[in-house]
Amino acid sequence: MTVMTVLEVPDPRLRLVAQAVETVDDSTRTLVADMIETMYDFNGIGLAATQVGVQQRVLVIDLQEEKDEEDKPIKDPKAYINAEILSVSEEMSTYNEGCLSIPEQYAEVARPARCRVKWLDETGATFEEDLDGLLSTCMQHEIDHLNGVLFIDHISRLKRDIVLKKLAKARKLG
Repeated sequence: MTVMTVLEVPDPRLRLVAQAVETVDDSTRTLVADMIETMYDFNGIGLAATQVGVQQRVLVIDLQEEKDEEDKPIKDPKAYINAEILSVSEEMSTYNEGCLSIPEQYAEVARPARCRVKWLDETGATFEEDLDGLLSTCMQHEIDHLNGVLFIDHISRLKRDIVLKKLAKARKLG
């Protein structure tokens, strides 16, 4: 497995719309394995292929909510290929979101509290499930990436400018 380079704003590739995966094959599974390795290396809970410069509709998520007896997170990564949101709830929830492509910056983002999602796994099998809580938020965030949308697109222009100025300052300080 390989740790990939994560693109950061303002890289224009983050704004591209990813293409559907035609066939789930060994190259797809290798991409998934590399993305999982990269997500863990960057201490993330989700990663979309567009964030590593691959324009395919592939994302990985591991919320690591379960802990072992030593209080260490239990890794349980999942791959979602060609994931699509079928429906969302009217009820909204707000999370303080961050993004590996906008490092160390966070903002409160309101999204639908629940969503129904359809996807393929690494074997090509189709799944459909209702998601809620942090998994719903993370799924919507990662699917946004596949559509060229960043979490800062969901906040006010003023808040977005503040986040980007903080990022620029952090980069200057090295």
